[in-house]
Amino acid sequence: MTDHLIPHLDIALRHAPAGLTLTPIPRLEISVGQATTGKSPCLYRSMICFILQGSKHVAINDNLLSYDASHYLISALDLPLTGQILDDDGRPYVAVSLVLDPALLADVASTMPQMRDADPQGIGMAINPMTAPLRDTLLRLLSLLDSPADIPVLAPMAERELLYRLLQGPQGRLLRQIAQPEGALSRIRRAVGWIRDNYNTQLRIEALCNASGMSRASLHRHFLAITGLSPLQYHKQLRLQEARQLLLAGDHSASDVAFAVGYESASQFSREYVRQFGVPPARDIRQLRQAIGMPATA
Repeated sequence: MTDHLIPHLDIALRHAPAGLTLTPIPRLEISVGQATTGKSPCLYRSMICFILQGSKHVAINDNLLSYDASHYLISALDLPLTGQILDDDGRPYVAVSLVLDPALLADVASTMPQMRDADPQGIGMAINPMTAPLRDTLLRLLSLLDSPADIPVLAPMAERELLYRLLQGPQGRLLRQIAQPEGALSRIRRAVGWIRDNYNTQLRIEALCNASGMSRASLHRHFLAITGLSPLQYHKQLRLQEARQLLLAGDHSASDVAFAVGYESASQFSREYVRQFGVPPARDIRQLRQAIGMPATA
């Protein structure tokens, strides 16, 4: 952690216990956790993430990204990936995330000089160095947690300034693509949205083409380029992650969860679960519960 982020960290830890905290500031969340021994599958939403303490590895297939308190991460759309929190001498990992609002991004971008951007190249996730203006703006936004009565008036102003600073930065083009409804990135975001809404049904490429407004060939090319996965791979990973959350949250059997997320065969679900998470469902959930201190189920 850099000394510049000590005030941010103090505020975050005052307002967030271990786990994920949804703050009173719209779309602003705080995560507090500990180092993990291995990579864990997770779903990154469309957001900006600022680490206040610690560091993390994230991987999308063969693409490995690492970031810490001196960098920020932009995820342009919902991306299934694996993440690992690294050990920081026993200190907790603390991060602040701002979920992106495409309409607000478009509104802020409209006040800036118009730029014509080509379609994005590469995965829809990027890491860049933190800047002093971004740190200052983030601190003003976080400071509102200490004066909640000011949030309705001042939080929207601080959020707009934060987006303005980000639009001025190296990933301004990526953020502008989110705000352009007919760009390739926004079209793939719509396809991803269809998969998320229909993860427990059979994947239909025709429906994805209709949702995105793309031809089959264009959909596959752009989907793979932006997410690092084919639509079928994305659908499978999302389905398995939803199944894992259902198993962790309740006392459902693996076969019940398999059918709930759309599998027709419990044995196929178990095989794909092992390929994704490395161990069978029952053992994986038992290990997860032990790691986070949840009581084991009978």
